[in-house]
Amino acid sequence: MINRASLRIQSRGVLALGLAALALSCGRRPQHTAAATATRVLTVEGFKTPESVKYDAELDLYFVTNINGHPMAKDNNGFISRVRPDGSIESLEFVSGGRGGVVLHAPKGTAIVADTLWVADIDALRGFNKRTGAPVATVNLSTRGAKLPNDVAVGSDGARYVTDTGILIDSAWNFTHPGPDRIFRVGAKRDVSVAVSGDTLERPNGIAWDAANARFIVVAFGGPAIFAWKPGDAAPTVLAKGAGQWDGVEVLADGRIIASSWADSTVDVIAGGKIERLISGVPSPADIGIDTKRQRVLIPVFTQNRVEVWQLPQPPAR
Repeated sequence: MINRASLRIQSRGVLALGLAALALSCGRRPQHTAAATATRVLTVEGFKTPESVKYDAELDLYFVTNINGHPMAKDNNGFISRVRPDGSIESLEFVSGGRGGVVLHAPKGTAIVADTLWVADIDALRGFNKRTGAPVATVNLSTRGAKLPNDVAVGSDGARYVTDTGILIDSAWNFTHPGPDRIFRVGAKRDVSVAVSGDTLERPNGIAWDAANARFIVVAFGGPAIFAWKPGDAAPTVLAKGAGQWDGVEVLADGRIIASSWADSTVDVIAGGKIERLISGVPSPADIGIDTKRQRVLIPVFTQNRVEVWQLPQPPAR
């Protein structure tokens, strides 16, 4: 359990929370095995607390969410950028809180369904037209007692699944974990239900759909686990354990899992229950994305206001 006294920390980002949470919940870090490493090809500057990057294959663009301040402040100054694969910024404030009828406070994880970009934002799930930036929907999660909706993924049923890390951060940067840890399901009619809840989720953060195995991959911010979870199951199952303080997760076309860890500033690849280091030396790697056309990892560097783009190595022969 987290020592709540240790969470009274002044900080400009979620990094402080991660360090405190990790200190007592993760224990000794397991050793990584060797793997072919990725190569950095681009660095894009000029963001404001970038939290997630999502690649859209249809538009061939990267969507970058910018918290722009406190991760739980309802200040309506959050924005979403669109970036070209060559690193040029097509529109820094493609969607911007306070403009054109947009409400957007502190945008975090995203998912794309047809023309709608869905974004987790404090106590709501917001939808925007990915082509125009116009707001198209808001789903209120506060009625379910949401604490920190963090990431979004879409299941085979077309529903959106939203992780709730169960954490609160006040204006003085005091962190608490009242829980519960949950994953919400938002149906086609925007009905909200709790898909799974419990301490076994270990403060769930990133979530991704693994179509080949009809399951979600969920990574824990408050523990060392990489989980698999199928809708209807009462609890997740552990696939592997690593350094912990996980943030983003993606599933590659070949079935391997890619996850980012604040604990040791890495992006790792997980396969067959083993964790191998792919990228190291990236501080505060937040909710990563994958450019599926170019086989690149997209890393928002939360505390340093940039996005790094890394070329994946060739997958191992089978």
